[in-house]
Amino acid sequence: MVTHAHADHARPGSSRYLCAEPGLGVLAHRMQKGAKIDTLGYGASLKLGDAAVSLHPAGHLLGSAQVRLEIGGHTTVVTGDYKTEADPTCDGFEPVPCHELITECTFGLPIYRWPPADEVFAQINAWWRANAERGLNSAVFAYALGKAQRVLAGLDASIGPILVHGAVHGMTQVYRASGVELPSAEPASVEAAKHYKGKAMVIAPPSANGSVWMKKFRPCATALASGWMAVRGRRRFRAVDRGFVLSDHADWPGLLETIRASGAERIGCAHGSTDALARYLAEHGLDSYEVSTRYEAEDDGAA
Repeated sequence: MVTHAHADHARPGSSRYLCAEPGLGVLAHRMQKGAKIDTLGYGASLKLGDAAVSLHPAGHLLGSAQVRLEIGGHTTVVTGDYKTEADPTCDGFEPVPCHELITECTFGLPIYRWPPADEVFAQINAWWRANAERGLNSAVFAYALGKAQRVLAGLDASIGPILVHGAVHGMTQVYRASGVELPSAEPASVEAAKHYKGKAMVIAPPSANGSVWMKKFRPCATALASGWMAVRGRRRFRAVDRGFVLSDHADWPGLLETIRASGAERIGCAHGSTDALARYLAEHGLDSYEVSTRYEAEDDGAA
């Protein structure tokens, strides 16, 4: 059972996969050729042995899901990665009542509190417009699956042309084929860089920052869209001109509200500040514990 198609949650090599129906395209794009992928509509139930399994929207990216398992009247929900903010590129998060909740806590510290997304996109568009007026291209680094499409959806295409890195272009095509409406964008070729010099918005994965590939867009102002930008000094660490606080994970208030809404009697904390969140919950009278995970994130720009 795959919660979503990021590589720290979906690994190639299995003989069979189960994912939420909207996530079929992105998962197939990332798995080995000919992978056997079964799908389940959100809220539909499937019997696997003694367990009744259902998948529910996680709001993290296209097709992301929480897994609800019911065995003998006891329900456990594994959230996978999730965010509680609205996002036009995927189904919105839905709290799922359960006895036990295993929640991610990538940003499981009180310092992480996201500004409204519409304010962040207003900042990104104003920055792009100001750069174009100075004859500078703009580049926003965002993870190729999920974050890049969310950034694209929030751009004001009237400001100028939008160019995307090859990795972003491939995933964006899958999003379009899945029915997600996005502004027009061209592959970020050498020809496009020359044609639109000084006014383009470039969306690329964080790994492209400082690469030879980026040289063709000079002069260029750079930015990173990530929840990590909420921490002073992270922008300098990432060697970008600007940081935009935009995350596809729940912030501290989002985590606490999700836990409260679940009604769970026992809380497992996975992936991130597990010790801090588990300790906080225990101090507030909840039965909490840490869950170890095998894989690290592919690139924390995804956050």
